[in-house]
Amino acid sequence: MADPALPDGPLTDPLAEAGPPPPAGLADFAELARAVLPPEVWDFVDGGSGAETTLAANRAALDRVAVLPRVLTGVESPRTRGALLGREHAMPVAVAPMAYQRLLHPDGEPALAAAAAAAGVPYALSTLSSTPVEEVTAGSGGPIWFQLYWLRDRALVADLLDRAHTAGCAALMVTVDVPVLGRRLRDVRNAFALPPHVVAANLPGGRDDLAHTGTPGVSAIAAHTGAVFAPALNWADLDWLRQRTPLPLLVKGILDPRDAVRAAEVGADAVVVSNHGGRQLDGAPATATVLPEVVAAVDGRAEVLLDSGVRSGTDVLRALALGATGVLVGRPMLWALAAGGRAGAEAALALLATELRDALTLSGCADPGQARQLRTTTGG
Repeated sequence: MADPALPDGPLTDPLAEAGPPPPAGLADFAELARAVLPPEVWDFVDGGSGAETTLAANRAALDRVAVLPRVLTGVESPRTRGALLGREHAMPVAVAPMAYQRLLHPDGEPALAAAAAAAGVPYALSTLSSTPVEEVTAGSGGPIWFQLYWLRDRALVADLLDRAHTAGCAALMVTVDVPVLGRRLRDVRNAFALPPHVVAANLPGGRDDLAHTGTPGVSAIAAHTGAVFAPALNWADLDWLRQRTPLPLLVKGILDPRDAVRAAEVGADAVVVSNHGGRQLDGAPATATVLPEVVAAVDGRAEVLLDSGVRSGTDVLRALALGATGVLVGRPMLWALAAGGRAGAEAALALLATELRDALTLSGCADPGQARQLRTTTGG
């Protein structure tokens, strides 16, 4: 049921009164972030795996999607609200799960979660959050989806599930495309390690020591995840998870339509078409390329969200026109957090809402549901 109190997307820009003109597009936040972050932290956020071909492909594929606008529809002021997992939000958008947000800003996850709540969209909290799940849910004021990495210690997985449920998380998102961390060459060259004040706050003490140990030619993040992540996650584990939690379940990291169908059969409420932002298998396809096949294969048995490469309201429109229920937005939110903390993140989400409203108007759509009826072409 629609919540009449929900805003139709944020209407004001929290940075509008501060100093120079505010960013005109989400890409502008990237340069602001790069100016304030240490180079190795910028590389950690910005980089992909291998030669970064999949990272580049995500953007190129979205740019190739042309949307055929409808005309004479009489739309003057479209609604941006859209439903995800049966609950209406100000936009069909969620903030993607991203690790160690205190690397970007001292306020970290609580600031970004609060910005998402103010914008009326869900926030996905990573297992590798630098703030405990209980602290984030207590202070956000909005829906929190807990993202789960499968750990070697099954008892710890069960404990994380219990904590997420007790903390009031609204959904569970399990990431299935990280049996091991992709080889991220920027981190290897930088011998990237976490600073002492940034920890994996949801893991027991001492479980993240490797992440703080710098070694030439080694990514400490990769060493840490290699020690704690279980590489052999399988469908039986997903079935166990489905039986273990009453929360809506999203399966993130799907590219092959056959896996999407299998996830729906196991009981997933949504699948997230994702290549981890180009940070896992380099050479995997761009998500926009495979999205229509996944949507067709699932055939309404689960919601389908798009992740990896979303940079604007036009990209949200493109994803909807390709059949997605909604999108996850990732790196731009880290850029905005680095640039201005909670205010920066609120400004970015306000801008995204404005862009989506404009895109809906220009395509002749009264709401995101109508956008899913649009046709697309990749012919230029």
